[in-house]
Amino acid sequence: MFSFGPRLRRTVTISAIVAAFSAAATEPVTISATRLSNQPLLRPGATWSSLGLFNPAAIKAGSKTVLLFRAQDHNRTSRIGYAESSDGLHFSIRPEPVLSPEADYEKNGGVEDPRVLQINGTYYLTYTGYDTHSAQLCLATSSDLIHWERKGVILPAYHGTWNTQWTKSGAIVPEKINGKWWMYYLGTRKDPDGQPRDYMGLASSDDLLHWSDATDQPVLPRRPGAFDSRVMEPGPPPFITDAGILLLYNGADDHLVYGPGWVLFDRQDPRRVIARSDHPFVLPTLEWEKVGNVPNVVFLEGAVIKQGLDIPGTLYLTGYYGAADKYIGALDIHIFVPIKRGFQ
Repeated sequence: MFSFGPRLRRTVTISAIVAAFSAAATEPVTISATRLSNQPLLRPGATWSSLGLFNPAAIKAGSKTVLLFRAQDHNRTSRIGYAESSDGLHFSIRPEPVLSPEADYEKNGGVEDPRVLQINGTYYLTYTGYDTHSAQLCLATSSDLIHWERKGVILPAYHGTWNTQWTKSGAIVPEKINGKWWMYYLGTRKDPDGQPRDYMGLASSDDLLHWSDATDQPVLPRRPGAFDSRVMEPGPPPFITDAGILLLYNGADDHLVYGPGWVLFDRQDPRRVIARSDHPFVLPTLEWEKVGNVPNVVFLEGAVIKQGLDIPGTLYLTGYYGAADKYIGALDIHIFVPIKRGFQ
């Protein structure tokens, strides 16, 4: 287990006050993020995680924080592991993965990049199934975060309304809107200039198990030259606020430098963008964020709300991110959105 030592003396702080708005937006979303350590929380370890241990989903389970992370062995086969902590910083890793490639759509490549949330007592895990030919968005359910029942591919590759290649990264909105469940996801398509790019899509469902595209175009347009000009990929499940649906997402520019930003969608119409960040609130700056299996990656995939810090309009999170597709780091994240009540 890694020992942190003095934690606050060497933290790296990035404050980003971002205000990218449509005409409907009147006040900015403000985000500040502080690294909780200059060293990784978790590193590659056992044979099944010997190449990388990264990109964690995060959830509170009673008094514990649980991470469901992607682990890669030296054959580059991916599995999903389980780690838990009583303080959110020092984690014990379960000796064996909780999800390993078994289905045909996972074999030889693996199971990757989970997101998790609990709805009506059931945990829903979205993940990528990769068979070395296709990456496809999949779903599994559980009552205990350890034993998972596969529900199959929920958004097949090559068959979307606009996403003509792979599908990944499902971030489910935690409550029904207009009688339906909604999920932001990543889809890949080839643009008119011949370049494949990763866009954000939106799917809907009546039962959380069967999903279909809710739009005939991505919900975020591409902005050439921006921090997300190449990739717009959902992060943790969104938060519902009176101001809208707040989604933290991962952008990558044309040089494939990854950092998270945010977007605010209309809570009555999850397709409509109210406001969107112009800049990431964290970028890779530490050596282990810049050098690894994939360079220059801070990839935010999990976040849990900190308890006992309930100030109207302010959301306090611990965020967990993958660094350089090899390590896991943590952020202290403060978000301010002008609203009348708290977050979900």
